[in-house]
Amino acid sequence: MVYAVIRTGGKQYKVAPQDVLQIEKIEGAAGDSVNFAEVLALGGGEGEPKFGVPLVSGAAVSAEIVEQGKGPKVIIFKKRRRQNSRRRNGHRQFLTTVRIVDILTDGKAAPVKAVVEAPKAEAAPAEQAPKKAAKAKAAPAEGGEEAPKKPRAKKADKAE
Repeated sequence: MVYAVIRTGGKQYKVAPQDVLQIEKIEGAAGDSVNFAEVLALGGGEGEPKFGVPLVSGAAVSAEIVEQGKGPKVIIFKKRRRQNSRRRNGHRQFLTTVRIVDILTDGKAAPVKAVVEAPKAEAAPAEQAPKKAAKAKAAPAEGGEEAPKKPRAKKADKAE
């Protein structure tokens, strides 16, 4: 039986064809196909298992979204004893149920509507650059030039 270890939503899952599992929410509607490109290991076929460093090159896992939903309610209860301080909070995680269709070792995947790929480290700095530019100082007043900066005040010597 062929299996793969994939990474999605910050977690790792061991999957085989026709497995149904709940993962962190990914975009898409029921019936859409997704392709997981972060394959950490392949095994169960002929020969020894293949382990990626960190990913197995050319490997992918094809899946179909079964449904979008929420997980069970988790109650967060915080109490500080003898201080009459209690806080109660709840949380329901958004989950996606997927069915594994195929494990592809050659990287040739069927056409899919959504692809879940490895995050790119270069994308984050490019997104942050416009934010820094937006925080630029306001234009100088109608006079045209900016006022010169005042020199720093010197610290007074401590009297002994």
